[in-house]
Amino acid sequence: MNAMINGGVAATMTSQEIADLVESRHDSVKRTIERLSNQGVITFPPSVEKPSTGGRPATEFVFSGEKGKRDSIIVVAQLSPEFTARLVDRWQALEAGAPPKALSPAEMLLAQAQLMVDHQRRLEQTEQAVSHVRQQVGQLAESRVWDHCPQNCEPITKIRARMNQRYGLPAWVVDTVMRELPLSLKVHGMVRNNHESAEGSHYEVWAVADVTRVFKQFVAECAQETAWFASHPMVADRFKLRSAQGEAA
Repeated sequence: MNAMINGGVAATMTSQEIADLVESRHDSVKRTIERLSNQGVITFPPSVEKPSTGGRPATEFVFSGEKGKRDSIIVVAQLSPEFTARLVDRWQALEAGAPPKALSPAEMLLAQAQLMVDHQRRLEQTEQAVSHVRQQVGQLAESRVWDHCPQNCEPITKIRARMNQRYGLPAWVVDTVMRELPLSLKVHGMVRNNHESAEGSHYEVWAVADVTRVFKQFVAECAQETAWFASHPMVADRFKLRSAQGEAA
């Protein structure tokens, strides 16, 4: 049964909206959607063309219904698992929708009862979807789950900050190196998110030494086109990069 908003219209969310929610580039989100679709993890979503600021139409993927909500949660779990709860909250807000049309007293009582049933069903379906995502992400880490992040590991947020400080790399390039290239690392383990709002979710961590090695390799393969910008054979766009000086081995 599709996720519906008041009035019977299916709630939808676009790949651009997902990118805004997880604070990532839209093209990185789309590449993740395409990769997961090609792997059969999610169903390839329909797309729409929307005008962009550059004048050329931009393609956005559209998720709708319970299946679309589940698939979008999987996408976010792959991109930035720390934003999974934010995505679920956004879906619930979308499904709340516009104010209902005027109803008779009897219809209002019936509608209220139905809303309670629908709300309980959505909670159960959301819990099942999030549980499925956690199971899939946990499998990537070979069942290694820790209560605290080991000192020799780091999550994607720290990797982004460290590689930006070290090389000037933007977050979208860091995400691409970590998740989408042949040299991308396998997740080293999972850490339980102890924040109260996390509802028992986990986040991925990688070994610090492996991350350092992979980015040294990536930077070595880059072509420095200007003092600040470089290109890489497997990255579509130019990106900011400064040469690391005095770097430890």
